[in-house]
Amino acid sequence: MDRIRSGKADRAFLEKCFHKLLINFAWWINKVDSSGNNIFEGGFLGLDNITLFDRSEKLPGGATLEQSDATGWMGLFCLNMMRIALELAKENPTYEGLATKFFQHYVYVGAAMKHMGGKDHNLWDEKDGFFYDVLRYPDGNFDKLRVRSMVGLIPLYAVERLEAGWIGQFKDFTTSLDWFLENRKDLVQECVNRIQHDGEETLALTIVNRDQLRRMLQRMCDPDEFLSDFGLRSLSKAHLANPFVLGHNRVVYEPGEADCKIKGGNSNWRGPIWFPTAFLMIESLRKLAKAYGDDLTVVDKGGREWPIGEIVQTHADRLISIFVRNPQGRRPLYGDIGKFQTDPHWRDYLMFHEYFHGDTGVGLGASHQTGWTGLVASLIDEWRGH
Repeated sequence: MDRIRSGKADRAFLEKCFHKLLINFAWWINKVDSSGNNIFEGGFLGLDNITLFDRSEKLPGGATLEQSDATGWMGLFCLNMMRIALELAKENPTYEGLATKFFQHYVYVGAAMKHMGGKDHNLWDEKDGFFYDVLRYPDGNFDKLRVRSMVGLIPLYAVERLEAGWIGQFKDFTTSLDWFLENRKDLVQECVNRIQHDGEETLALTIVNRDQLRRMLQRMCDPDEFLSDFGLRSLSKAHLANPFVLGHNRVVYEPGEADCKIKGGNSNWRGPIWFPTAFLMIESLRKLAKAYGDDLTVVDKGGREWPIGEIVQTHADRLISIFVRNPQGRRPLYGDIGKFQTDPHWRDYLMFHEYFHGDTGVGLGASHQTGWTGLVASLIDEWRGH
């Protein structure tokens, strides 16, 4: 961003961040992958990822929760670190080796999500076309937690494009990359896609292949699942009529405040629209749209064909609409609060709520969560033109 604004990149800042992130990455690899199979059991994550039970507590019977969201997040982490290393390698070729290392880590994570070392409890569910967490018990038995939530969408975050023309400047990296692509096809075929556009080759690094992507996007285009009038729901609306139950635990679609008081009743992952996760999804789909172009379309259950670019635009527009006056002159985030809707002293002062009702867009939780809900300014800048 500094380079775009001023013509001079802040390399020192990026390098400091990279070194501290290396320490964080090492902790995840060494402490949160208990079986050494590149599937992560990170608990709460700081993502407020509460669906079936509190992930910060020990699970009954010595069970381990193998997480789709933690593992997808680590795929994203690997790709971010790879990209930073390549940026730093422009001035210091030493970083090319680290870029290669993070590319390899990404491939191992991506392959593990669908292979699990040859075990029969993959995180990807072919029948449902979705990623689920798996509860693995010491005796080898397991339960697949069939909750359709952000848990199963976060693997879409792990997206990066490598254009042949751009990576050509990194000779060591491209040599290692080409070797890996040629000699470890058993792994890369799951998470590296070659795309030809106008005679140029782009590598789309995605944990999901094209068929899996289509099936997941179909749910994101479905108003009875993830597509709210106001953006991306954190839990499929299908769970309103069909709650998921395991033992004494139950997950039902709750678009507003949750009845369950886990972690004080925080319900971000039980139905509402939550800006940080929705924003990251838009960023990921934008990269996919640039990589695949008009070649990737999704047909929803009503027969409508959606180009991936239209899916991204729709989700961005609907998030923005939370704050914009509708044809009746009312902002959805203020619901029935008359003073905020009509009083000239209040109506133009926006609040940035923690999360928003999954059906009405009404603001919920803390009212000044600008740290992430302020991202609406970025969406307006990018998706609403000038």
